[in-house]
Amino acid sequence: MTRRPSLNDLRAFEAVARLGSMRAAADELSLTHGAVSRRVAKLADDLGLVLVEPAGRGLRITAAGQLLASTMSRALGLINGTIDTLQDRGAKRPVVLSCERSVAMRWLIPRLSAFQDQHPDIDLHLSVGGGALDFARDSVTLALRRLDFPVHPDWTVTRLMPESMGPVMAPALAADFLSGHYVALASRTRPQAWDDWLAQAPAHPAPRSTRHLDHHFLMVQAAAAGLGVALSPRILALDDLRTGRLVAPLGFAPDGSDYGLIEPRATPAGADTALAALKQWLVDTARSDSDAA
Repeated sequence: MTRRPSLNDLRAFEAVARLGSMRAAADELSLTHGAVSRRVAKLADDLGLVLVEPAGRGLRITAAGQLLASTMSRALGLINGTIDTLQDRGAKRPVVLSCERSVAMRWLIPRLSAFQDQHPDIDLHLSVGGGALDFARDSVTLALRRLDFPVHPDWTVTRLMPESMGPVMAPALAADFLSGHYVALASRTRPQAWDDWLAQAPAHPAPRSTRHLDHHFLMVQAAAAGLGVALSPRILALDDLRTGRLVAPLGFAPDGSDYGLIEPRATPAGADTALAALKQWLVDTARSDSDAA
């Protein structure tokens, strides 16, 4: 006879299924790896079901586990949404803006003081994240993303600017780059970027070697320090191009994607006015930077 499972065990399993590993779930829940593993094992025992199976060095969620995880995700979203609604009553809700890490560090944060000067009464919280998200579960009001993933039908999308890519480097390295004697700097988040760019510029010599960094903001910073030539989104190099720390002798070319703002169609109560102000500021700022030479 099966037993009613613990809510703590269900929460641990939902995190494992969503994040794809026991360790990631442990980090999110502030538990040890062993504690999460025991909770998932106890849940499976209580239900009399196999929820997780080993797969190489990782794990695989069974069909039964996937069904349970999907239901848990929806249930937690409803709970979080209800809590948000209750907290909105009689309280001013902050606007939570989620932004991709490199865009936040290289473009958004250096400009945020202008928004705060214009709207000192708006309580703006900034978080970092990439790709798709669950607005209710993650308590996010608005997300700034590169739109390179499927857009959910329940989202509203406001496009900001096209993504443009190009090689950037410290001025002292420009001659070496143009002659083909250069080290390419690449981001592990887009490992094929240099191959794609060289395919579009077949006359340009390939690099003598390539160094990979974990994030685009590290790659651009390394280029400004003279460590090589970064194939960078224009938005990330813009400020250093303006100051002369970086140069882009071949310019930038659109890659077919865009940056945009995404939000749920149902705006949380209390966020309408502040959200509208933030969106308009982001649109105006992006337009100004897109129009800049």
